[in-house]
Formats: sequence, C-alpha cells, structure tokens
Amino acid sequence: MAHDPVFSAYALTVVVNSFHLLVLWNYSGGTRGGTRTTMNPEDARTVAKGAAVVEADPPEVARVMRTQRNTFDNTIPFLLVASVFAALGPDKLEAQILFGLFTGLRLFYSLAYLKGLQPWRTISYALGVLTTLTLMIETCRLALS
Repeated sequence: MAHDPVFSAYALTVVVNSFHLLVLWNYSGGTRGGTRTTMNPEDARTVAKGAAVVEADPPEVARVMRTQRNTFDNTIPFLLVASVFAALGPDKLEAQILFGLFTGLRLFYSLAYLKGLQPWRTISYALGVLTTLTLMIETCRLALS
C-alpha cells in the first residue's frame, strides 16, 4: 500500500485535513483566551484564572467554533467515503483531483469563514459539497462495476 499513489494521496489528505482540524481546535482556545472568558466555572479557578464565566460564547469565539464545527461535519464523511473509494482502486488522477480539491476548498472555506468573506465562504462550501457528492457517486460506480 505504501507505494500505491492513490493510497499515498489519501494518506496525505487525511493528514492535512486532520491537521486543519487540530489548528482550528487550538485557534478556538486561543481566541477564547484572548476574550478572557470561559464557560466552565472550574476553568476560571484553575487554567483560566480570572476569566469571566459566560453562558454564551463571545462573537469572535462563536465564529471560530462555527468554522470548526462545519469543517468537522464536512471532513468526516468525505474521509470515510474516500477510504472506500481508495480501496476500490480508482484512477490515480481522479483520486488526486478529488482529494486535493476537497482539501483546498476546506482550507479556503475556513479562511473565508474566519475573515467573513462572502460570497467566497458559500462558494467554497458549495464546491466542497459537490466534490463530496462526486466522490460518493464515483465510489458507487466503482463498487457496482
């Protein structure tokens, strides 16, 4: 498998998208720290000493959390279907295009969401969904052939 270009492309896709999620998770913590807020009273007494305990996230934290949630919700189905697709022996170029396109669109989506860039956020989201749907169709086609 290590010398299979499709599996290598899939492995790289998993690593980049997982790192992307890790960055967003940590960015949300950094953003929360910058607002000096926490939603947990025990955190205000220990790791976030002096932070205000709040019932709802400040707007800047909420934006990062929405970006993170949307990225997670879209990445997991893609990676699951992509693993089946890769196992079915697709065309190398098709796999590389689908994997690269999805990854690039998700990275751009996060940047557009964090910066409030419309219509780019919506466009990158829609193209990412179309990429996932294409992957699903191609996976079914390979599975049924």
